[in-house]
Amino acid sequence: MPAPIRLRELIRTIRTARTQAEEREMIQKECAAIRSSFREEDNTYRCRNVAKLLYMHMLGYPAHFGQLECLKLIASQKFTDKRIGYLGAMLLLDERQDVHLLMTNCIKNDLNHSTQYVQGLALCTLGCMGSSEMCRDLAGEVEKLLKTSNSYLRKKAALCAVHVIRKVPELMEMFLPATKNLLNEKNHGVLHTSVVLLTEMCERSPDMLAHFRKLVPQLVRILKNLIMSGYSPEHDVSGISDPFLQVRILRLLRILGRNDDDSSEAMNDILAQVATNTETSKNVGNAILYETVLTIMDIKSESGLRVLAINILGRFLLNNDKNIRYVALTSLLKTVQTDHNAVQRHRSTIVDCLKDLDVSIKRRAMELSFALVNGNNVRGMMKELLYFLDSCEPEFKADCASGIFLAAEKYAPSKRWHIDTIMRVLTTAGSYVRDDAVPNLIQLITNSVEMHAYTVQRLYKAILGDYSQQPLVQVASWCIGEYGDLLVSGQCEEEEAIQVTEDEVLDILESVLISNMSASVTRGYALTAIMKLSTRFTCTVNRIKKVVSIYGSSIDVELQQRAVEYNALFKKYDHMRPALLERMPVMEKITTNGPTEIVQTNGETEPVVLETKPPPSGLQPASQANDLLDLLGGSDITPVIPTAPTSKPASAGGELLDLLGDLNLTGIPSITAYNKNGLKIDFTFERSNTNPSVTVITIQASNSTELDMTDFVFQAAVPKTFQLQLLSPSSSVIPAFNSGTITQVIKVLNPQKQQLRMRIKLTYNHKGSAMQDLAEVNNFPPQSWQ
Repeated sequence: MPAPIRLRELIRTIRTARTQAEEREMIQKECAAIRSSFREEDNTYRCRNVAKLLYMHMLGYPAHFGQLECLKLIASQKFTDKRIGYLGAMLLLDERQDVHLLMTNCIKNDLNHSTQYVQGLALCTLGCMGSSEMCRDLAGEVEKLLKTSNSYLRKKAALCAVHVIRKVPELMEMFLPATKNLLNEKNHGVLHTSVVLLTEMCERSPDMLAHFRKLVPQLVRILKNLIMSGYSPEHDVSGISDPFLQVRILRLLRILGRNDDDSSEAMNDILAQVATNTETSKNVGNAILYETVLTIMDIKSESGLRVLAINILGRFLLNNDKNIRYVALTSLLKTVQTDHNAVQRHRSTIVDCLKDLDVSIKRRAMELSFALVNGNNVRGMMKELLYFLDSCEPEFKADCASGIFLAAEKYAPSKRWHIDTIMRVLTTAGSYVRDDAVPNLIQLITNSVEMHAYTVQRLYKAILGDYSQQPLVQVASWCIGEYGDLLVSGQCEEEEAIQVTEDEVLDILESVLISNMSASVTRGYALTAIMKLSTRFTCTVNRIKKVVSIYGSSIDVELQQRAVEYNALFKKYDHMRPALLERMPVMEKITTNGPTEIVQTNGETEPVVLETKPPPSGLQPASQANDLLDLLGGSDITPVIPTAPTSKPASAGGELLDLLGDLNLTGIPSITAYNKNGLKIDFTFERSNTNPSVTVITIQASNSTELDMTDFVFQAAVPKTFQLQLLSPSSSVIPAFNSGTITQVIKVLNPQKQQLRMRIKLTYNHKGSAMQDLAEVNNFPPQSWQ
């Protein structure tokens, strides 16, 4: 049989292929020849054939039939055969295939070989693809090589020990005696790998972390020698001595100094030295400085040192490299809560990053800008962010508008400024705002009694001829309906009043009704506004009646129902119309731990917090009826307590429970299903009277962090004995600072009355990162499933 072609010739031949089919044909032909050679047990060219097979594997073609040949090469006495054999094993084998266990004995023999390069091959292979069984069997040999005086073997043994610890953490203590002397080595390769080994051990075991804290002075000394050492061609990278080792040591110091005062104190001086002496003209120096900053911010460092770290990040923001700017913004975003004033000094540079062409930098700069807003700079920051909202890409507008709403609500210097800011957002990016923006602005306007004339005039001018921003049109329609009389009378004192007639106001609202850009909800706002104006205008009531009667036959069912009801007001209940359409009272939004009630007294409101106490045993339906009656102001009605479990509460309590249909008001306690990273998921329960096997679970998702959680998706799975229906959520954005919740209903059919178990999956975007988490919910109250 002729000698097979060499690897170099195969590569040259494959590269001449003009099409994928031609290349595939060449590969198949060569694979057939290699298979024939393997069947004939050709020892002469086995190494060459496996090398070619590995090349084809790297191109994406199947090469599994060469696995056993790799084992034969490993068993060979030739170094060239062993080298290709071990390389093939690392590429073609992993711990999922039983074939790899056949290598254990060969690796053990090679770890005890007289040649250091053969020992190095065995260490590399074990450190790359050794399974937990192999690691247990060969850990003793690795530990023995870790103590050898040969630096070539020690560095490979240290990395192999890292892999062993990852696979079998309980073997960690075996390597503890050997690691004590590793840091005394002069060879940088051994130092580097020993620091990696120490880092792995500290991250995996609190006991090891406490044990190795005494090495901090030694690590500081090594780092100081690296900084102060002169030029060494062997370790120099762009004028800096061994930056890879410096970064590794800084990372280990960060782990050792976290939550430990003594260790942090011991490394403060060297961190300041690294931060001030490192050259920043090259990327190598920036990498060391970035690692230094992370270490300073993570340990219990001095305040002056933290300011120095933030100033370094501020210099990074001026760098031409986009990656360095992005890293700086991300790091500042993490530290802004703890070192707010130091970050504020770089506010102008951060705002300039909003103009960057890179979308990732823009997003990080936007998030950081919102984090920097406070009562002192709110006017200037909002001006910059509104300019950004006006010019940014569509994918930024929703998050930016939401952030402006939250910041304006929290730090508004005056109600007029607050209203102007929200209106500017609606004018600029109305189509991108959250669903709750319209009711929130309406509430703000309603509560600002002295601003009613100014607001309605501004909104009237804002929608003249432009109905593209639907939320703006909805708010304007509502305000014109409420305060149209102020608009026509020209009572605005804050700016020059405009002269508007009643017919011109109705023209605008009718234009909204017939506009192709108006959504069904917007038309509903406009029709209701026209109806309200029938009690505020005097000369155009007949025109309003005509408009309302026309929409009584609208194809939009919602609009038709409104119009029919409004027609009935005009015809049958005209005497009640002024009272029904009178101006809305001031609205208060109160957030408490319990439910709240808005009480109106002579046009004013008084918030009352209702205390929810657990009902006494045996009186649950009656006590809950009492709660509902109290809520409705019927505290003078006393429901009769049932004497038998099957009887219903009598009197008003019973009628009220009947009104609620198929909801079974048994006191099922709510539970917290998930509470992590600022996201909290609560479950409340109801049982159906029509089908007792159905449990209705309402989830409430809240967000206690400083930024909104967007693209929120809740998924749930139950065992096969249950059936689950997941209804649509109320929104996909969870507002920050617990300022709102998302609700979603789950219906679970449990015909066998088994204990309820559920697995939930949560996905959302937060601070520019996609988050995902799984959780088990096993603490359902018995009342929810029995």
